[in-house]
Amino acid sequence: MKSIFVAIDTPDLERAASLARAVRSSAGGVKLGLEFFCANGPAGVQEIASIGLPIFLDLKLHDIPNTVAKAAQALRPLEPAVLTVHAAGGRAMLEEAKAAAPEKTKVVGVTVLTSLDGGDLKSIGVSGQPAEQVERLAELARLSGLDGVVCSGAEVKAAKAAWPNGFFVVPGVRPMGSGVADQKRVVTPREALDSGASILVIGRPITAAEDPEEALRTIAATL
Repeated sequence: MKSIFVAIDTPDLERAASLARAVRSSAGGVKLGLEFFCANGPAGVQEIASIGLPIFLDLKLHDIPNTVAKAAQALRPLEPAVLTVHAAGGRAMLEEAKAAAPEKTKVVGVTVLTSLDGGDLKSIGVSGQPAEQVERLAELARLSGLDGVVCSGAEVKAAKAAWPNGFFVVPGVRPMGSGVADQKRVVTPREALDSGASILVIGRPITAAEDPEEALRTIAATL
């Protein structure tokens, strides 16, 4: 599997398809999130999938176990390569999600969003720094039978050491010289991969470029 998944965060189906076609030859897949899914639904996901790239369906499911299980079951026809759930949903929810997802889908638990830092965690009643919370939730995900977790490049090395066979998704990846936008804990693609990332999720540095394919190839060359 190629390591870079391109985050296509747009509600515009035509724009999403155009970007997917542009990066098809060099990307490992494309990430479709809530913005896209709420606008286009399963039919939109199927249309992007028909372009021929693996789909990372980033819906961050988080609800009571039965509801998440039914949601994962409803997504089975889409057969995403990767599906996200919130690790904070608890062990029963994580187990139900994995059991209900397609057999070949990697179900990964979102630990701490890359837009959050220690101050943000404190404001919602979580003590300690992001690295500590990532460690706790990664262990929960492992015990629950998930395939891996989503964490920032700052925490992936420790997570990989504790879970050598885990699948680690690293968002908030920014090439040297790129702005961080709304991210707070960012690393370069090379740093993330060296620290143990399985796949890198990169959006605006590619999708906002004049030539997305060239931007992707330039980043891939640093790996």
